[in-house]
Amino acid sequence: MIGILGFLVLAVAVGGRYLPARPGMALAVFWWAILVLAHSPLVAHPNGAAALLGGNFTAWLLAGMLAVPVIGYRFGLQALRRKIAAKTLAPARPGAFQPVELERYARHIMLREIGGQGQRKLKDASVLVVGAGGLGSPALLYLAASGVGRIGVIDPDVVENSNLQRQIIHTDGRIGMPKVHSAVAAMAALNPFLDLRAYARRVDAEAGGLFADYDLILDGTDNLDTRYLVNRLAVAAGKPLIAAAITQWEGQISLYDPAQGGPCFECIFPNRPAPGMVPTCAEAGVAAPLPGVLGAMMAMEAVKYVTGAGQNLRGRLMIYDGLYTEARVIGTKPREGCKVCGASR
Repeated sequence: MIGILGFLVLAVAVGGRYLPARPGMALAVFWWAILVLAHSPLVAHPNGAAALLGGNFTAWLLAGMLAVPVIGYRFGLQALRRKIAAKTLAPARPGAFQPVELERYARHIMLREIGGQGQRKLKDASVLVVGAGGLGSPALLYLAASGVGRIGVIDPDVVENSNLQRQIIHTDGRIGMPKVHSAVAAMAALNPFLDLRAYARRVDAEAGGLFADYDLILDGTDNLDTRYLVNRLAVAAGKPLIAAAITQWEGQISLYDPAQGGPCFECIFPNRPAPGMVPTCAEAGVAAPLPGVLGAMMAMEAVKYVTGAGQNLRGRLMIYDGLYTEARVIGTKPREGCKVCGASR
């Protein structure tokens, strides 16, 4: 029996190296022929078939059965090596998820409302965030963490010491740096698989072309003139706008999307308040976590809008009171004769 096993192992080694194309098939045919000869009454020898063939029928049958795992392991290993080599050499599809990204976004993919298709939509989406301050900070971080493929941020300011009480995307070591570059550095450190764009400039009438390059606009500015301008540019570009505002302990947020039948910002707020009626955070103060709450809501609404999950805030305005932990949602609708979006309906 030992001699037979040694012969088969040698045959496997030699056959695997020298037999062309299908050495396993050749060895199987050889083994089957030996079994036929060992069992055939036509084999005549003074000492019988065992002496002629080096073993009787039963011995050769057992030897073959024992050799099957050895042969299977050898050719299975070769097949695995070929498969790995093919994967290594094959170029990755443009925009394809890397294995590490699938692991990163696993908690999203597990959600029925997002899944793999929703994560694919996030990867293909582009979002422009206006303002890298209190609202923009958490919104940008969560957009990056969520896997939005292209994120742009526009802001003309630099990081100041007074910002750090609430603008969590910046650090003490980046004081004096343009906010957009500080924000991009933080997002890149959080998620290196994104296309990040920084625009260290003010939003003006010429920014319409920039808005057109993105699927969704988020406005986290604290300047009324800028907010009205952002709304007009978004409407002109046909882009949905998620805008939030905060002061002291309160905040509000909505999705303004007249292209899909919702109101624009100016439909809801057609008349600007008198000077001094709506003080900025620098003038009235703000609780540090409040922009985090509203900024995270902006990112949540962006994820929902891109993936189609749940019910978004189109036609609804959410008002949040952090001091008394109350929130309410009121319905909104397009205003007839709105000078900004009325022509689009």
